[in-house]
Amino acid sequence: MTNRKILVTSALPYANGPIHIGHLVEYIQTDIWARFQKLRGHQCYYVCADDAHGTPIMLRAQKEGLTPETLIARFHTEHQADFADFAIGFDNYYSTHSDENQYLSNLIYKGLKDGGYIERRTIRQFYDPVEKMFLPDRFIRGECPKCGAKDQYGDSCEICSKTYNPTELKNPVSAISGAKPIEKESEHLFVNLSNFETMLQEWTGSGTLQPEVLHKIKEWFETGLQAWDISREAPYFGFEIPDEPGKYFYVWLDAPIGYMASFKNLCDKQQLDFDEFWGADSQAELYHFIGKDIIYFHTLFWPAMLSAGGFRKPTAVFVHGFLTVDGQKMSKSRGTFINARTYLNHLNPEYLRYYFAAKLSNGVDDIDLNLEDFLQRVNSDLVGKVVNIASRCAGFISKRFNGELASTLHDQGLYQELIDAGDNIAKAYEKRDYNKAVRDIMALADRANQYINEQKPWVIAKQADKEGDLQAVCSQGLNLFRVLMGYLAPILPLMTEQVETFLATSVSWQPAPLLGHKINVFKPLMRRVEQKQIDAMIAEAAKKDIVTSAKQQSEVKASSESEFIDYDEFSKIDLRIARIVKAEQVEGAHKLLHLVLDVGEEKPRSVFAGIKDAYAPEELTGRLTVMVANLAPRKMRFGVSEGMVLAAGPGKKEIFLVSPDEGAKPGMRVK
Repeated sequence: MTNRKILVTSALPYANGPIHIGHLVEYIQTDIWARFQKLRGHQCYYVCADDAHGTPIMLRAQKEGLTPETLIARFHTEHQADFADFAIGFDNYYSTHSDENQYLSNLIYKGLKDGGYIERRTIRQFYDPVEKMFLPDRFIRGECPKCGAKDQYGDSCEICSKTYNPTELKNPVSAISGAKPIEKESEHLFVNLSNFETMLQEWTGSGTLQPEVLHKIKEWFETGLQAWDISREAPYFGFEIPDEPGKYFYVWLDAPIGYMASFKNLCDKQQLDFDEFWGADSQAELYHFIGKDIIYFHTLFWPAMLSAGGFRKPTAVFVHGFLTVDGQKMSKSRGTFINARTYLNHLNPEYLRYYFAAKLSNGVDDIDLNLEDFLQRVNSDLVGKVVNIASRCAGFISKRFNGELASTLHDQGLYQELIDAGDNIAKAYEKRDYNKAVRDIMALADRANQYINEQKPWVIAKQADKEGDLQAVCSQGLNLFRVLMGYLAPILPLMTEQVETFLATSVSWQPAPLLGHKINVFKPLMRRVEQKQIDAMIAEAAKKDIVTSAKQQSEVKASSESEFIDYDEFSKIDLRIARIVKAEQVEGAHKLLHLVLDVGEEKPRSVFAGIKDAYAPEELTGRLTVMVANLAPRKMRFGVSEGMVLAAGPGKKEIFLVSPDEGAKPGMRVK
């Protein structure tokens, strides 16, 4: 395998607000790809920075009584903390408000100017008569001149993706004061993109873009490339243009140069060769991960700037779609506009990393965070399948064999089956087809669990003459688990670190089996997602009050610190025989059935159960099962659930309701 030199970037988050889960789609997608490349032994660097310039930052700083520098420093600290807690492994995270960025921006501007690509134009521009300032494109709102969509920005339409001049908007208003803007003349500097058309057509058509993106680019070529206004009038927070007093680089000129500046900063710290990655003759690979709303800037403006500045162009630009939550645009009123920190206050970051990976393909389609599916998939896949393999085997090895694994594999063929699958999983990762990689990995996890189910180590453990078999089966299980964790390591870096501590060795891609090796005592690697955690997150995101008593807080803290409950706690669980009087579909729910249960009380109980994949409603009517009768009622989107039925199995179609023996009657307590 050839050792590749790879530089990877994500779009720069704007430094005037917090990171939210919509942003995280991109950073998680990029981080998984960069971690995969490093795991495969390539020299890969992942850099990013805060986008720290522009009028919005200047105005917010004024509103808060701060300098812009103080404001961007605050968000820089917050962004870094959020990214670190989501295990986004940047090799360098910087800011566009830096000496390196100013130097490189001036250098590229000089290339544009010396090449004759800069022209001066006197333009009529919107001016806010109340605030006494020229209005940036994004501070003008109106109706799209092409499709008529209302409340669109002054530079592009979010509905039809057309770009235009702000003065083309219908019924424009200032987003700052609400006043109707007036037009005033000012002199601006433009880059004529038509001078780069031949180069851009060759570059965009050379396999650098996804088919859907290339289709959009061709539309822009057909309508004609627009000249690009790269200057802004004072007052403005940014870099002043050399020899142009009172004029500043438009934020979209210096923002992508932030990729170069961040890497230059890393090069200076680690003695790397900047030109090896950015020089015109560079043989290294350069990849940008971006959202579909900024295609124009990255596929037309950016290559033109690089070409004029004497730098190389990207190897490819990878575009992804937006995030919806429960099928709708993120909403503050519904509590689905969730900041990264709000999520972290309630849930494990790797739940989201895994769920996004299970949804992401190499296309531009939007992905949906369905919160019901999120809970079910994380619990079924990560806890019920992957972690389950280790938890079923580790205890026997620690208690019966002093933590030592067997010296030979029990089933070499099965181990090799998992190893051989790694090549196709690697191809899926390389193509950013993460959902295929996840499907393949979970199929292998099913295979490993099937092996353990067939071998039944818990039965072998009761036979005094089967000690060798017990050690061999459990060692096989842990070796299969280690292979799976190698494949999941780009997605679950935090759990991978815990696994390396537990196994007392590294997790790697397609490893040799671990034999005659001593492991450490197994500790829980991941807990199940609980509905109450999701509910609390939504409530916080919606700014609702969550009142928790001191007693409840202590109970939650205690439960998070120990994996065990004592007998007294267990005895509080009231298990009762229940007859399913009625079972029916739940409109709008992917996993749930609504059950009406007779538990020997005057009033039947209503319970929602995630068993839709395994049972048709008509199969359940009249059947006896076991339920937790003293579980506190839980309000769900579809109604109130007044208990829980017991079931077992790996998930989906393999879910089996717990059924009592003959003679049981509704209301009987299970001893």
